[in-house]
Amino acid sequence: MTEHTIVHVVDDDEAVRRALSSLLRSVGYGIRSHATASEFLKAALPDAAGCIVLDVRMPGVSGLELQEHLNRSDVSLPLVLMSGHGDIPMSVRAMKAGAVDFLTKPFRDQDMLDAVGSAIAIHRSRRAQAPKLGALRARHDRLSPREMQVMALACAGKQNKQIAAELGIQVITVKVHRGNVMKKMEAASLAELARMAEILEADDAALYRGIGAP
Repeated sequence: MTEHTIVHVVDDDEAVRRALSSLLRSVGYGIRSHATASEFLKAALPDAAGCIVLDVRMPGVSGLELQEHLNRSDVSLPLVLMSGHGDIPMSVRAMKAGAVDFLTKPFRDQDMLDAVGSAIAIHRSRRAQAPKLGALRARHDRLSPREMQVMALACAGKQNKQIAAELGIQVITVKVHRGNVMKKMEAASLAELARMAEILEADDAALYRGIGAP
């Protein structure tokens, strides 16, 4: 919790913004306060670890609509949503879309601090992993379509003969493709390659949720 950790508070209620800002500053967080979702979207985001504390029901763009927009825009800041009129379907929708927590007003100060702490820890992890993920994605993008197929099947536990039968190619061709995959992905073992595939799959799933898939 330093001046480089920023919490963005987005709520149309000025009293709530003041109270949350005071609470979060008391434990060392930097604060950016916004009265509407549109105001937040116009603001420049600092290059710092942080999160967004977001009210669901606001005039104009709602909290859930802002969440959908941020997912589509690939903004990595985690969200803590809050509402004075929360219901189960709303909270389920928010959590499925990636919210860290959904708090119903009035909430305990400690519940908010715990949620914000968890969100910031997630963002710190994302920031640390981003360069590694980018490099991994770049290596994967160098694979040919056939090599991607072989990689997926090998990581799923398929043997060379099974891969050959499924793709309609010779076993020796599978071996060549596997060798190329290991070299291009810079994987020392199949187990390491499988871990890479899991990371890429998780990233793809997050993007899929972000573009509004059910």
